[in-house]
Amino acid sequence: MDRYTALIQQLKQTVPNLELREQEPMKGHTTFRIGGPVRLMALPKSRKEAIAAVQAARALDITPFFLGNGSDLLVSDQGFDGFIVKTTGLDQTRVVNRRLRAESGIPLARLAMAAWGMGLTGLEFAHGIPGTLGGGVTMNAGAYGGELVQVLTSVTFLNESSEVVTLPVEECALTYRHSIFTDHPQWLILEAEFELAQGVPSLIKIKMDELAQKRRTKQPLDLPSAGSTFKRPEGHFAAALIEQCGLKGVGIGGAQVSEKHSGFVVNRGGATADDVRRLMALIQDTVLRETGVALEPEVKFLGF
Repeated sequence: MDRYTALIQQLKQTVPNLELREQEPMKGHTTFRIGGPVRLMALPKSRKEAIAAVQAARALDITPFFLGNGSDLLVSDQGFDGFIVKTTGLDQTRVVNRRLRAESGIPLARLAMAAWGMGLTGLEFAHGIPGTLGGGVTMNAGAYGGELVQVLTSVTFLNESSEVVTLPVEECALTYRHSIFTDHPQWLILEAEFELAQGVPSLIKIKMDELAQKRRTKQPLDLPSAGSTFKRPEGHFAAALIEQCGLKGVGIGGAQVSEKHSGFVVNRGGATADDVRRLMALIQDTVLRETGVALEPEVKFLGF
């Protein structure tokens, strides 16, 4: 019996209601709509199920990969011969001692809406970010001058020893697209806490609507992508450098540098992961040669 068969049997015995999928196509779990099958995926609907899945995998020397909305991820066309724990079933919010607590699988857009519904301001910038809270914390997600570090107070996670730990935000090392969690991908974020101010619901909604309109105007939301393809290089903007090098609209196979925003590589139809990788390499090589600036991918790669 191989380890994955043993893992399936163990999970069916200990967590019988946990949803498991074998050879699940990843194109249905990433915003790029690209990716071959994963050997095994668990879709927990509670913290208890998520922790049980992780513990069972680790006991068999299987390292889980944690997935939210797949909004910053490119999966190989051959797929991923591993175990994925998809956290989108962990999506509850509550208020404790006037602080908003939310589970890691909630989409940031829903979290912003929940805050608005409670008359809390400070998360308006997150309304249009396509990822989940767990991924957002890991990458210190931000937009239009706002970042999660500005409103976070603590993060609760499962560490490599299967202990549930809560760290204050000051110890989470959140900087631009980086945190202690990017350095420890084996830690499963379970929950985060926010300190938000009381606001006027009508004004909060106006702010969210304004930012949503900006996104619709400037970003290629009509085509699958992973959001910003490259991190912002110090002293520059990736999109401006790419456009300066004449790459706007350039494509390889089904992948294309967006004609609307050069910072996005989009799937214009039938793109493969190889198309995207080759186009990203072309962009990096051209920008480095013509401007001397090295672009670092913001997109993460799985199964390559």
